[in-house]
Amino acid sequence: MKVVAAMSGGVDSAVAAARAVEAGHEVVGVHLALSRMPGTLRTGARGCCTIEDSMDAQRAANIIGIPYYVWDFSERFKLDVVEDFIDEYAAGRTPNPCMRCNERIKFSALLEKALALGFDAVATGHYADVRRDADGNAELHRAATWAKDQSYVLGVLTAEQLEHSLFPLGSTPSKAEVRAEAAARGFSVANKPDSHDICFIPDGNTRGWLAEKVGAEQGDILDRSGKVLGTHQGALAFTIGQRKGLSIGYPSDDGMPRFVLEVQPKTNTVVVGPKEALDLSELAGTKFTWAGLGPVESGIATIDENGAITPFDCEVQIRAHADPVAAVVFVENGEMVIRPVEPINGVSPGQTAVVYVGTRVLGQCTIARTVSAVPVPA
Repeated sequence: MKVVAAMSGGVDSAVAAARAVEAGHEVVGVHLALSRMPGTLRTGARGCCTIEDSMDAQRAANIIGIPYYVWDFSERFKLDVVEDFIDEYAAGRTPNPCMRCNERIKFSALLEKALALGFDAVATGHYADVRRDADGNAELHRAATWAKDQSYVLGVLTAEQLEHSLFPLGSTPSKAEVRAEAAARGFSVANKPDSHDICFIPDGNTRGWLAEKVGAEQGDILDRSGKVLGTHQGALAFTIGQRKGLSIGYPSDDGMPRFVLEVQPKTNTVVVGPKEALDLSELAGTKFTWAGLGPVESGIATIDENGAITPFDCEVQIRAHADPVAAVVFVENGEMVIRPVEPINGVSPGQTAVVYVGTRVLGQCTIARTVSAVPVPA
């Protein structure tokens, strides 16, 4: 096949590109220029899209012996990822910008351009696996090593996108093996640290960055009944599950600590309550997709007389490095509803819930509403 290898400048994408060549594909290396913000251009930025990264990618491409280009997607990235991130936080939700980048840039804008230019697929350094069912349909599965599995952030991919996706590292047992292979190939990035920050906030100060973009105004801190307990200096400074920094000044009726349960930017209020109220019995979202065949086409569920997708057993993961939890999922009234077998906590609207059946990624939804397992006292 003719393949575009997305080369971030890291060790994983460099080895993935090399493996794509050795698999017999005609490969062109492409680095995505995603930001023109000055903070991402200096040495020491901890994201994945710096000038230094583009040079690292070019050196790897030269060693592999493939053509190399830089494609400017900065305007699309600004609109589809950065501004989306700001809008979601301003609405009281907690977005995952890496998933938005995969959904709207790497496997939408990049793939669209690659296909328009006559390429067949895009290869990346993600640790995940595309397999085929008995009828040849593409399925997304976890990588061989769960420690590096990145299928969660790829849960937004559609059936059509999976048909044009290559993940050459999916069957690799460990990251150490990838680094050793990079060193053997002479890649300068063999021991380069993994990126670990939001690329457009290279200093890692997300709250400070958001305060500049959205602003901060004083508002009320409420308990679950609506009683005013104190004030805050900006709702966006708080996250679901936060305990410290509330500055309420007096204990709760039962003497137990209080935690942030909700952030409501429209009213600029923060709702606090007992730790057990963080446990959720239900998550749901209207923005959902299936990664390949859906549950009905896969024989996992059926359609009832009302046109709803009947409940099926699965596992749900709500963060990239969270453990999957057993759940029952169904779809009705245009909404994916997830009911964990045991209450789940640490969840905020805006996060992505990825649904697994075994190692297969079945689909995902953006969490729009949650139901506490602990009712508000009458």
